[in-house]
Amino acid sequence: MLSSAVPQATEQIIYPDLPLAIYREIATHLMQVNGTQTHLITQDSPTFNYTQSQIKALVVQYHSEFKLQIETILNFYASRYGTYQRLEISR
Repeated sequence: MLSSAVPQATEQIIYPDLPLAIYREIATHLMQVNGTQTHLITQDSPTFNYTQSQIKALVVQYHSEFKLQIETILNFYASRYGTYQRLEISR
């Protein structure tokens, strides 16, 4: 069990053209890291576009001590699906 004193990080992960199924796979993979929670943010574009992802971003909240594991998972998917954008969300 992790102490509540462990600092947490919250980030938005954006793969611009990634399909919904792969976002879900990444979210599930990340949740295997102890204490990690994920949330998908749906696309808010007013017009539908087949080339645009259905997901705007993946929000990941994790204990800072597991940052290397989170980065390893994200880099695994980046090697298959291209680079991603990572934005830290301040609390």
